[in-house]
Amino acid sequence: MSKGTAGEYWAEPGLPSVFKHDLLSRYIPKFGGMTGSPSGEVVYLDGYAGEGRYLNGEPGSADRVLTVAAHHQSKGLVRWTCFFAERSAESFTQLEALVGAYRSRGVDARAFHGDVLGLFDEVLATAAGRPLFLFLDPCGLALPFDRLVDVLDRRRTTTGWPPTELLLNFSMMAVRRIGGNSHSPKGNERTNERLDAVCGGTWWRRFFADGYTHDADEKVAAEYSLRLGKATGMRMVSVPVTKGPGQKAVYNLVFGTRSNHGLWVFGDAHARARDTWWKGVELQEEAGDNALFTLAAMRRPDPAKVQQEAVPAIAENIRTLLWQGRPFKLVDHTVQVFGDFYGQVPETVVGRAIRQLYADGLIANDGKVSRIKNLEVRPLLRH
Repeated sequence: MSKGTAGEYWAEPGLPSVFKHDLLSRYIPKFGGMTGSPSGEVVYLDGYAGEGRYLNGEPGSADRVLTVAAHHQSKGLVRWTCFFAERSAESFTQLEALVGAYRSRGVDARAFHGDVLGLFDEVLATAAGRPLFLFLDPCGLALPFDRLVDVLDRRRTTTGWPPTELLLNFSMMAVRRIGGNSHSPKGNERTNERLDAVCGGTWWRRFFADGYTHDADEKVAAEYSLRLGKATGMRMVSVPVTKGPGQKAVYNLVFGTRSNHGLWVFGDAHARARDTWWKGVELQEEAGDNALFTLAAMRRPDPAKVQQEAVPAIAENIRTLLWQGRPFKLVDHTVQVFGDFYGQVPETVVGRAIRQLYADGLIANDGKVSRIKNLEVRPLLRH
C-alpha cells in the first residue's frame, strides 16, 4: 500500500478528479467511435498515469480508459493501443500490476517507468496512420511548449488523416505560486524559466508585473490556450476545475481538436461531467455535516432552469445561421449553435430547440434523428 503524499492522493478521488475522470470516461469512448481508423485502431497516451486505481477501489484515469479499451475489443469495435507513463517507482508498481491485468485479457496496454518525454518516439511510431489521443495530467507544470507543439504540429499531420487530440492539465496553482513570487526578493529565476518553457516565452510575466492580481492566472491560462491553438492549428477549449463552488481553479483542462465533431462531443461531455461534479459537492457536504439543505444545493444553478433558458437562446442562434439562406449541418457550427451555453448544457437541449423551431413553422426538420449533431437544418420553403 502506498504511503506518504502519493498514498494520501491515491486514497480516494478528490472533487477535481471526480470531474476530470467523468469527463474522460464520457469522451474517450466517443473519440474511439468517431475516429477509429479503417483498421479499427486507436492509440492513447496517459503521460502521468499514477497508480491507475484508488485505494478505495475507485478507478483512476488509467483504469477507466482500459475499461473502455477492453469493452471495445470484446465487442469488436475499436482496438486500442494504450501507453501509460509514470515516474514514481512506488506508483509504477501499482500501475504495472493494473496494466498487466488488462493485458492478460488481450488489451494492448504498455506501462513505462520514466518521464513521458522518453516515450514519445515509441508512441508516435505506433500511432503512424492511426488516431492519437494524448492525456497529459501532471501534478505540477505541463510539458515545455515547444515539445508539445513538436508532437501536435510537426510530427503529426495537421490536416486530414489521422486525427490527433489533446487533454492537458494546465496548473493554475503553479501559475499563481510562480507568478506571485516572480518579482519578489524571494523569487527564483530558475523556477520562472521553467514556466517560460511551459508557456513558450516570457510573455506570462507581464500579467504579474504589478504582483499578483485576482485574475492574473486566468489571463495567463487564456493566453496559453490561444497561443497553443495558433501554434498547432487546433481549436482549444479551456475548462477551469475547482475543489468547490466559487473557489479558484486548481488547474484548467485544455482540450485541443481539429474536428467539429470533437468540439461538439467534448461540450456535451463537459456539461454532463459538470453535473456529476455538483453531485459530488453535495455528497461531500452531506457527509460532513448531515445538513438537510446543503450549501452546494443552494448555490448550484438548477439544471432544469438552465436548460429551459438555453432552448430559446439556441433556437435563436440556429435561426441566425439560417438567415444565410442555406441548409447547414449543426456539427459544423458547434460554437455558434450553443453560444454562451456551450459546455453548460447537453446536446439534448439542441434537439429541444430544433423541435421548437419546427413547431413554430420555421424549419423543415422535426429533429427526429439518431444523432442530433449530424442533423442538416433546412429552412421551411413557403409557397
